[in-house]
Formats: sequence, structure tokens, C-alpha cells
Amino acid sequence: DKTVSLRKDLSEMHEWITQAEEEYLERDFEYKTPDELQKAVEELKRAKEEALQKEVKVKLITDSVNNFIAKAPPAAHEALKKELSVLITNYQQLCSRLNGKWKTLEEVWACWRELLSYLDAENKWLNEIELKLKATENVQGGAEEISESLDSLERLMRHPEDNRNQIRELAQTLTDGGILDELINEKLEKFNTRWEELQQEAVRRQKSLEQSIQSAQETDKTLRLIQESLAAIDKQLTAYTADRVDAAQVPQEAQ
Repeated sequence: DKTVSLRKDLSEMHEWITQAEEEYLERDFEYKTPDELQKAVEELKRAKEEALQKEVKVKLITDSVNNFIAKAPPAAHEALKKELSVLITNYQQLCSRLNGKWKTLEEVWACWRELLSYLDAENKWLNEIELKLKATENVQGGAEEISESLDSLERLMRHPEDNRNQIRELAQTLTDGGILDELINEKLEKFNTRWEELQQEAVRRQKSLEQSIQSAQETDKTLRLIQESLAAIDKQLTAYTADRVDAAQVPQEAQ
């Protein structure tokens, strides 16, 4: 009987839709690791593609039902029309929901990758600060050399807050959805602790270098005054020598 055959096809398709909904849309997903999240993205992509492939089957069933209705008595029309309409609606909803969930998970995965990218960039900057702090630990030379070290440190510290703000926002977006929350919180705590420690150390180093510059400037000033004094005495003694003045005849400091 053609009606029985058509209803069997409709029923099988309904069962497949129900199974797909339970498997991919109604099941609770937990993403605690990047691997779990990536696997879910790939799984939803396969499910979406599989659902799209069923479009051929739905079209065949639709054609078969319409062909049967065209030839069958009116009494058999309404029930089959209704079943077909429900099938088409459910199938379209399934495709739409699978596609929507896949896109959402893809965006979440991209958000995670972007967060890692920003963290990597900021940690590289923190590495540069660490190296700079080591390089300025025991600066040798006068005020000019120390001043150059201070300038280079201050230039490095003039780092925009944009990346850190992005890290905060991306992390908030993911953890609000309960996605990779433990891992993200762990990474953020480590990053923020390191950031604060290096910022504080950099501020201390800046103050230390500023004090060193001041001390070096005072030393340079003292040395300059001594050199000027020695030059004046040298000039005076040279004059005495040229005039063959006896030591007993000159002031005590010249003697």
C-alpha cells in the first residue's frame, strides 16, 4: 500500500530529526578544556552538513507525497499533507538550529584563540620588561648614561592598555557562558599577578634611577668645581714659577 510506504518514510525521517535534536541540541555540553571545545565545533559542523545532505531525502518524500495526493482520493489528502508539512517545518528548524549552534561555537572558539593571542602578546611585552629591569639593575657611568637607561625603561612602560582591556573582555565573555572558566581564571590570575609585580618593580627601578641621576649630577658638579679650583691654582702656581717667586713669599695655600 502506497500510503503505508509514505507514512513509513515520513516516520523514519521524523525519528532521525528527533534523534539529531536530542544528540546535538538538547544535550548539555560542558567545555572545560580547549580540546572539548574544538571537538564540539567539529561535531556540530559534521551534524550540520549531515542535516543538509538529508535535504535530498526530504525532497524525495515531498515529491512522492505530492504525486500520491495528485492521484489518490481526497479522503487521504489531509492527513498526509499535515504530516508532510510538520516534517518540512521540523527539518527546516533542525537545520537552522544546528547551523546557529555551530556558528555560536565557532565564534566561541575564535574568541578563545583571540584571548590566547592577546595573552601571548602581553607576556612577550612582560618578558621585555624583565630583561630591561635586569639590564638597569647596576647601571655604570655618569648622569647621562643613567638617564639613557631611565628613558629606555620609561619608553617601554608607555604601553597601551588596549590589549589588557581586550583580555579582560574576552575572558569575561567566555566565563559568563561557563566555557573554559577554570582554565581562563587560572591563566588570568597568573598573568595579572605577573603584570602587577613587574609594574611595581618598574616603578621602584624608575625612582632608583632618578635618585642615581641626581647623585651623579651632584658628583659631576663637585668634580667640576674641584677641576675649576685646581685649574685656577695651577694657573697661579705657573705664574709664580715663571716669576721665580719663592714659596715663602706666597700665601699658605699656594705653598
